Amino acid sequence: MAHKTLLLTGAAGALGRVLTEALAARGYNVRATDRTAYPGPLPAGVRFAHLDVADYAGTMRAAEGVDAIVHFGAVPVELSFEEIAQANLRGANHVFEAAKANRARVIFASSNHTVGFTERAQTIDEDAPLRPDGYYGVSKCYGEMLGRMMFDKHGVESAHLRIGSCIPKPLTKRHLSLWLSYPDLIRLTLACLQTPDLGFRAVWGISKNTRAFWRSKHWAAIGYAPEDDSEKFASEVDMTDTGPVAERFQGGDFCANGYTRSGPGPADLP
Repeated sequence: MAHKTLLLTGAAGALGRVLTEALAARGYNVRATDRTAYPGPLPAGVRFAHLDVADYAGTMRAAEGVDAIVHFGAVPVELSFEEIAQANLRGANHVFEAAKANRARVIFASSNHTVGFTERAQTIDEDAPLRPDGYYGVSKCYGEMLGRMMFDKHGVESAHLRIGSCIPKPLTKRHLSLWLSYPDLIRLTLACLQTPDLGFRAVWGISKNTRAFWRSKHWAAIGYAPEDDSEKFASEVDMTDTGPVAERFQGGDFCANGYTRSGPGPADLP
């Protein structure tokens, strides 16, 4: 099995728990870490340790001898720059330094908010311009550019999963376009761990949604074949939006949060 010994950061979060259980069940040796305690019993064979990825020495110790780092340990919402910076900027740097030291690949939880100010009317691939919609989105752009540099300069392979809304089922009209089911999250992570030549890739982290904002250039190359479609939930979804800014842009409410333009910006902003 490729990349059998894993460091998983953010293991106590909702997606971290999904991956901890799924990867352990498939025979991976999982070192699960988080700033907070793991809720509930650990899956068989999983070791858990407290880790703040903003701690350089602690991150380096936790990663000793690993084949891959699945990095989901970050602030997952929009906050002030100072609140975002420790885990999402400093922590990302520490994870990549640990990967470089161990010749490990990184599976990085990036975000749709790297391109949040893209208009919903557009369908884009992974090469579209970055249009972050807040400090959180900027922090994920930093992680992607860090991964790019680490590959070009040091040969550290990484996949940056631009995750949409990874929840049990879509709840809003926007979710129908960027939902990622838990089973497809597992499929995507496994594909990135198992593909022989990962290189550097930013990859859309969504299911096979009929209304998707995005088309992928990389799914086939890494062997990711999503199986779920948000459309089966369309009749249950709240189709209202929370305002003109949120409705216009792919980032939704993240775009509207703190928006101070007196009017809508031009659609063709460079």
